[in-house]
Amino acid sequence: MAYTFRGGIHPGTHADPGYKSATNTKPIELMKAPEQVILPVSMHIGAPAKPLVKKGDIVDLGQMIAEAGGFVSAPVHASVSGKVIDIKPMLHQNGSKVMSIIIENDYEDRLHESVKPYDFDSMSNDERIDAIWSAGIVGHGGATFPTHVKIKGAIGTVDTVLINGAECEPYITSDHRLLLERPEEIVEGVRMLAKIIGAKKAYICIEINKEDTFPAIEKLIAGDPVLELAPLACKYPQGAEKQLINAVTGREVPSGKLPSDAGCAVFNVDTAGAVYRRFAKGMPVIRRVVTISGSAIAEPKNVEARIGTPIEKLIDFCGGFKKAPNKLLAGGPMMGIAQFSLEPPIMKGSNAFLAFAEDEDKRVADPHCIRCGKCIGACPMHLMPIYMNMYAKKNDLEGCEEYNVLDCIECGSCSYVCPARIPLVQQFRVAKMRVMDKRKAAAAAAKK
Repeated sequence: MAYTFRGGIHPGTHADPGYKSATNTKPIELMKAPEQVILPVSMHIGAPAKPLVKKGDIVDLGQMIAEAGGFVSAPVHASVSGKVIDIKPMLHQNGSKVMSIIIENDYEDRLHESVKPYDFDSMSNDERIDAIWSAGIVGHGGATFPTHVKIKGAIGTVDTVLINGAECEPYITSDHRLLLERPEEIVEGVRMLAKIIGAKKAYICIEINKEDTFPAIEKLIAGDPVLELAPLACKYPQGAEKQLINAVTGREVPSGKLPSDAGCAVFNVDTAGAVYRRFAKGMPVIRRVVTISGSAIAEPKNVEARIGTPIEKLIDFCGGFKKAPNKLLAGGPMMGIAQFSLEPPIMKGSNAFLAFAEDEDKRVADPHCIRCGKCIGACPMHLMPIYMNMYAKKNDLEGCEEYNVLDCIECGSCSYVCPARIPLVQQFRVAKMRVMDKRKAAAAAAKK
């Protein structure tokens, strides 16, 4: 039986469901570290990290170079050994300039003295959580929520851990390749997470279009009463937290609440791998496996690159552009962030970079709703996008709240099925920001 949820869409074609054939059979290729890495102090949700180094300092691979700036924050580590040549604002994938530490690579990969394996079994839970915090581990699925914070919130409230291997967004195959090539890291990381949290059950959730990963996973978890493989139906957004929880456990996360309120904690495949690498090798987060694909890319690949590597270097590693790119995306085509430059670096939450040629541009000028209702059937959150759009266009924030615009997960299913090609997600993002600003202003006025 393949678990699923109500709503959602099936992006792709009959010949290539999910547009994944360009990279899903290609082994991960290791890219040589660049001559310089750019390490933003904000690669996570929460407070920016605070630099611990200054211009001119010599740093080692794995050395903490910026400490967490608060409880909801994560430290940053040197992804190469070398010299700090500057600390200044640099272009970030979010379009702004963010304070960044720039290191000139000496190509020695000299390990810092702190990079040593841990004896997981002999450690207390507090020591384990501290090791995860000091490794700078965050959600590798894109949300980048600090993992130590999620774990602390889960202890005593969560009985079920779900490992998100759905990778349901089109084109992206980096998690698929990790499941195929490094299943031991992932399974051991899952065991560690389940033990720290005290979970009774841990599901490794993988869509059935990746069933070539099942044999190795099943062999590794055989006889374990806690770990179980949960096959998922191929549907988008199967990997969204609330949809994944509902599909596998039947539970629903209440509106405005977190997965822990439903007794669940969800972690990405590579987040589990990062936990394993921290304890088994002592290594903090210094690398990501990234899918480089799209119609404009000469040689689509899954690339293992050091964090801080400029996107331009990864494009060059994949043979450059075979066509002039019309659209650049950090992330997938449904939820990725449009880019106007190749300067930003690969970060902790980076799982893909896509480049599309002009002949794939499907936008239309001045689109109008034809009230077909397809967006309603596609919405995995069971919202009413047709009315949310109407109120958002009028800047009627009360109407937006009435139709629960804040529950929108911005998956893009509504935009995908819209025959009028209305940019619904962009409309809802703006509306959500305005509603939140309104609430903050009301809260501030109430305190006066």
